Amino acid sequence: MQNRRPPRKAPKHVRPDNGRYWMFGIHAVRDGLMNPRRRKHRLVLTLNAANQLEDAIAAAKIEPEICDPRKFAAPLDPNSVHQGAALETEALDWGDVADLCPPENRRVVLLLDRVSDPHNVGAILRSAEVFGATAVIAPARHSAPESGALAKAASGALERQPYLRVRNLADTMQQLQKLGYVLIGMDGEAQTDIASAIHGQGAAPLGIVLGAEGPGLRERTRETCDMLARISSAAEFASLNVSNAAAVALFAAADKARFDA
Repeated sequence: MQNRRPPRKAPKHVRPDNGRYWMFGIHAVRDGLMNPRRRKHRLVLTLNAANQLEDAIAAAKIEPEICDPRKFAAPLDPNSVHQGAALETEALDWGDVADLCPPENRRVVLLLDRVSDPHNVGAILRSAEVFGATAVIAPARHSAPESGALAKAASGALERQPYLRVRNLADTMQQLQKLGYVLIGMDGEAQTDIASAIHGQGAAPLGIVLGAEGPGLRERTRETCDMLARISSAAEFASLNVSNAAAVALFAAADKARFDA
């Protein structure tokens, strides 16, 4: 185990600033409408989208604004693939790390160190939901906020998979360690492969820590991990992007859980 610096102060969960944003796309808007925890301010639809979302509109009890598809009323980027559906909403508040991530056997959380691409974070949320992760945790600064692009990439997972943004990632990592989590940092230069690293931890709850593509883990993040692990490659120079690496690591953790059952 590597030496760790003591946390400067107790880590805190960053509650959303309640800044509004536009969620877009049929799938994302449908799941947003169906989520009773999500605040809904405006719903802009084409007639075709309204017909597709009829049940979700009824469940949300919101009156849609029907508009011409050639003059779509929501203020979206022109390149957004909105499919005639947009919902003005706010970021979800999932609560605090300690409440959401109790240290139960074989529990897995993902920690993202400055992963700022919303498409990568959306894909990671999908994998986290598929493989049963408890939460995805990221720093409030230099990470992808909840947004329309992230929601569309998550394809509904944003409504069900907790995405927490914290003030200080390393302090939150130490908080998890005090709760009993073992933290495994993903590093292509590590000596141990991820499957072996996970199998060596018994039933301990795990935190899998991934860095941004290129820079990887920051120094303090790396030092705070209990160990480092890599994804083995058949080719010398082959590598995975961060969302694929997260999926592989989550699969390894889920596979171990099935093996132990």
